[in-house]
Amino acid sequence: MSTERTEEVENGTTTTTTTEEVSPEMLIKHPLQNMWSLWFYKNDRTKSWEENLMEIITFDTVEDFWALYNHLEVVSKIPLGCDYALFKQGIKPMWEDNRNKQGGRWLLNVQKSQRNTDLNNYWLEILLCMIGEAFDESSDDVNGTVVQIRNKGDKLAVWTADVKHYDAIMKIGRTIKERLNLHPRNTIGYEAHADTQVKTGVKPYILILRKKSTIENWKWL
Repeated sequence: MSTERTEEVENGTTTTTTTEEVSPEMLIKHPLQNMWSLWFYKNDRTKSWEENLMEIITFDTVEDFWALYNHLEVVSKIPLGCDYALFKQGIKPMWEDNRNKQGGRWLLNVQKSQRNTDLNNYWLEILLCMIGEAFDESSDDVNGTVVQIRNKGDKLAVWTADVKHYDAIMKIGRTIKERLNLHPRNTIGYEAHADTQVKTGVKPYILILRKKSTIENWKWL
C-alpha cells in the first residue's frame, strides 16, 4: 500500500511524494517453538575451557535466526580449535549441565577435504532441523548441536537428553542422515556423554546407524 503527499513550494509549483506503507503482516515475526542460544568456543590456551565458552545471543523467531546467521562467519572460516554451538535456552553446551548428564550425542566426522564443500551446508541443515523441530515428537529429546573445527578433521554432533530414550534417538539419527543426504555407506555413531568422559582403553558404548531407512541396520558395538 502507498500514499501520496502533495506539497506546494514558494515558486508556485507543487511536488508529489509517494511513500510506501508496510502492511501489519510484514511486521509480525514468526515465533519458534523454543528459544535458542548461540555459543562460541574460542581456542585461547591462556584461559580455562569454561572461560573460552561464550554465550553470544538468544533468539526465538525465524527472522531473528536469519538475521543472526547472515551476520555470522561461516563455520568453515572460523579458526582451528574453535566451536559453534546452538542449544535450547538454559542448557550449556557441556557434559556437566544437568540436562546433558544423562544424554549423549550423534556424531558425524567430516573430513578436512569436505570443509569448504559440505560442512557449511551440513551445519545450516542441522540448525534448521533444530529450530524447525524437524524431529517431530522426538524434538523434545534434542538439547542442541555442536560443530568443532579441528586440524585432523571436523566434528558435527547433535546432543540428546537421555540415552534411555531409544526410540527418540533412532528417530533423530534417521532424520539427520536423511536431511544431510548422507550416502548409505556413511555411518554416524551415537555415544553416551558418560562414556565419552571416561578416557580409558575401553571402547565407548556406541550405536551406529548404517542406513537411513531401516531400524534393523542399527547395531550395538
